[in-house]
Amino acid sequence: MLAIFNKGLVEPPQELNSPASVKVSVKPKVPEETLKDFQSCHSTNAFLISLGDAALLSYIPPCPPYSTQHRFFCGLDDIYCIFLGTLNNLCSLIRQYGLSKGTNEAMLVIEAYRTLRDRGPYPADQVLKDMDGSFGFVLFDSKAGTVFAALGADEGVKMYWGIGGDGWLVISDNLEVIKASCAKSFAPFPTGCMFHSEGGLRSFEHPMNKMKAMPRIDSEGVMCGANFKVDDYSRIHSMPRVGSEANWAVWGGPHV
Repeated sequence: MLAIFNKGLVEPPQELNSPASVKVSVKPKVPEETLKDFQSCHSTNAFLISLGDAALLSYIPPCPPYSTQHRFFCGLDDIYCIFLGTLNNLCSLIRQYGLSKGTNEAMLVIEAYRTLRDRGPYPADQVLKDMDGSFGFVLFDSKAGTVFAALGADEGVKMYWGIGGDGWLVISDNLEVIKASCAKSFAPFPTGCMFHSEGGLRSFEHPMNKMKAMPRIDSEGVMCGANFKVDDYSRIHSMPRVGSEANWAVWGGPHV
């Protein structure tokens, strides 16, 4: 899985950007080079969706098709989702959202996003807490220009993110592609967390705690993009929201 987003659309945490990336001999790559590297690793079955100047999405179907390493792609009403992993309670969530029995995890995430974006009955962290399983996903709402990504807390799925050439945000489950694309400006995507292009990085496991960046040094002693951890001593104080301000697209929903 590979997702690349224009720097004008998404502002990743500044701590991901390592000053060493401008000093090392291998520089961050522009999106076209990153995409070429990714597809060269999966030349037989990778496919690409290019969404103008906003985003590039590339997806690899599981091989064999019924592999235990589940990967799903879905596009609906200009919303696109790549989902990695499995939800143990998919059937109950399908009933909760009133969806058909053939719904897969990527379809479910899109429907949950649309429901909460438009009606906002729950905060985003509660929706993700309700997902039982090993999962990671990246969603792009091309009409709204919104990016939403999350990674489950059980570490069963791994994702990485970083800042590539021209400042584009790169997210992938392929560590080698991330390293080549982002030089030193990358890190593991934090488990139990969600990232929204308007609201930034938050923990859905501990939604009332702020996140803190932890310096990360590689084996060569060079500063890399930071790891992010929940700050146990710093809390977010937010007032309950009502009406359209409570929707998922503006992040977080009501907390007391």
